[in-house]
Amino acid sequence: MTTIRAVRGRVLTFLDDPALVGPKASHRYLADGVVAIRDGRIAAVGSADEVLATLPADTPVDHHPDHLVLPGLIDTHIHYPQSRVIASYGAQLLEWLQKYTFVEEQKLKDPAHAAAVATFFLDELFRNGTTTAVVYCTVHPESVEAFFAESHRRNARMIAGKVMMDRGAPAGLLDTAERGYRESKELLQRWHGIGRQLYAITPRFAITSTEAQLEAAGALVREHSDAWLQTHLSENLAEIALAKELFPWARSYTDIYDRYGLLGPRSLFGHCIHLGEDELARLSATGSVAVFCPTSNLFIGSGLFDMAKLRDAARPVRVSLATDVGGGTSYSMLRTAAEAYKVLQLRRQNLPALDAFYLMTLGNARALGLDDRIGALRPGHEADLVVLDARATPAMAHRMESVRGDLAEELFVLMTLGDDRAVRATYVAGEKVHAA
Repeated sequence: MTTIRAVRGRVLTFLDDPALVGPKASHRYLADGVVAIRDGRIAAVGSADEVLATLPADTPVDHHPDHLVLPGLIDTHIHYPQSRVIASYGAQLLEWLQKYTFVEEQKLKDPAHAAAVATFFLDELFRNGTTTAVVYCTVHPESVEAFFAESHRRNARMIAGKVMMDRGAPAGLLDTAERGYRESKELLQRWHGIGRQLYAITPRFAITSTEAQLEAAGALVREHSDAWLQTHLSENLAEIALAKELFPWARSYTDIYDRYGLLGPRSLFGHCIHLGEDELARLSATGSVAVFCPTSNLFIGSGLFDMAKLRDAARPVRVSLATDVGGGTSYSMLRTAAEAYKVLQLRRQNLPALDAFYLMTLGNARALGLDDRIGALRPGHEADLVVLDARATPAMAHRMESVRGDLAEELFVLMTLGDDRAVRATYVAGEKVHAA
């Protein structure tokens, strides 16, 4: 049966990167627009008068006259098992993993516990307006099954994978090179392309995988070129030193992954803070993605991401933006953008609001190679939407009294003062999954 609905409001979608084409050419804004949805996909986008005239008279219309309607937000690096270690005190990366993360992750071998955590996690994403995420599970296949089953039930567009880890962690979190390969392959074959579910091959990072396991991860990448690869790179100075100790032959941390064929346009490298020029050149040449995780970089004391260095025109590296919960301290992409702005200020760089919202939507979709499906409000795209209210709190409403119709200024208020309270509604495949 065909289902039709319409979402009406102040419609905003991006057409291209503002940093490349300029602010005016980067987006389309309709002061009174409608997104028409048919069977989970966008059927039309245009002015309210034009689009409503084409719809059946009994079409349900969700009207948000004062609010912005955008594509659903996209998070390119997040750990669903870490939802109970967020806001854990006083450690840098390697101690934080051993003291908090690894303790909690062992619990996700229990399918019932994993299912409960997955349910909470997806609820929280939707409450924050995030409709697609690239998700780390644990080493346990049970954690992956639980996540994909819940995401599939909700018809959400998610990318996730089993962590591969055969050293440097408690016994309850270790697989082997052979088992990591086999279990990852079985999960990939079971879930990749089922409904809206997609798979990411997931060696946690070089220091928790032997050379044999990285070889196995590379084999998976070669065998499944339509899957993604996610891992961590150059987050913390102690981590980098340990990587050099464990792989003494490597010219750099990036060289370790390069040796095993893990770089490429579907490869997502979390953090990328402390990179040498040769590493940047190699990431650029392979089309790999550096994932900017500002709240975790600050919280764990790892360092300051250098956007200008990554985007050097001589060898630009593709960049996406992510929360990195639970090292990151908020599920909100709005809060994440606010922290990104502050990090770049410390670098004497800047992040205009239009650039930030581009990153959270079309930019992150392009980083994933999914901009033909998500990240923009276009006919034929999957109907994942978020409705944002720049007057959601008293402080925001007070600030907005001095904003006189300037869209970029309103977006800056949203990204600086906004959080989950600014999310009035979230739609996944055309269905309302959250309403404030």
